[in-house]
Amino acid sequence: MAESEAETPSTPGEFESKYFEFHGVRLPPFCRGKMEEIANFPVRPSDVWIVTYPKSGTSLLQEVVYLVSQGADPDEIGLMNIDEQLPVLEYPQPGLDIIKELTSPRLIKSHLPYRFLPSDLHNGESKVIYMARNPKDLVVSYYQFHRSLRTMSYRGTFQEFCRRFMNDKLGYGSWFEHVQEFWEHRMDSNVLFLKYEDMHRDLVTMVEQLARFLGVSCDKAQLESLTEHCHQLVDQCCNAEALPVGRGRVGLWKDIFTVSMNEKFDLVYKQKMGKCDLTFDFYL
Repeated sequence: MAESEAETPSTPGEFESKYFEFHGVRLPPFCRGKMEEIANFPVRPSDVWIVTYPKSGTSLLQEVVYLVSQGADPDEIGLMNIDEQLPVLEYPQPGLDIIKELTSPRLIKSHLPYRFLPSDLHNGESKVIYMARNPKDLVVSYYQFHRSLRTMSYRGTFQEFCRRFMNDKLGYGSWFEHVQEFWEHRMDSNVLFLKYEDMHRDLVTMVEQLARFLGVSCDKAQLESLTEHCHQLVDQCCNAEALPVGRGRVGLWKDIFTVSMNEKFDLVYKQKMGKCDLTFDFYL
């Protein structure tokens, strides 16, 4: 664990202006003016939705879900633009009108809190796969993402960014509320709640859960083949050469958190998650 980190002046103005408040939640600018349309978005029973707080392993999860549901080969997935196959509901492209016209079964992603998702999803009209990631790794990955994305214009320190995270001042609102809200719905028949760390600790069980949840029937040999293909995807995602900052690793936070930051984070985590029985592995 790092012992110290220099504090530098923040440049919040441009970064702050990127977001807007909606019912107390900070959302990206491209959500402005279409939250009502999103709430009324027509859901189909055959839809499969992948929902995460940003940087919870969305890219890896979408590839695993696509592989399990479509029976695709990892090499085939590597050659395709999978983001085109799994559009994000609230993003400007391809847009709500085009997503409405996609042929079934649709695979759709979103980072929105549970309460802001289409109302039909709350009624069990289609399958929802939610993945949570331990928040220390998540905040590091989110920081690296903001630093690498020119449009976000984030030039502050990691310490400042981490404070924003702990104080619910990042896009898509409070991680603590986001994850607890879905945790409360984990027993809903149309919701599958997963943890990112389980992809590294017990991928076999996760693949079995996904196959069962998606209604994919496979024998032992097929399940072993699926799991092996998923292992390949996990290895590719966490490969240091593919990801220069290693954002897919578990335990990423230990390389950047200072001792004092870790103590503050643990205190905030205990305050905001103390009444929730959801737990995470911070070390694997």
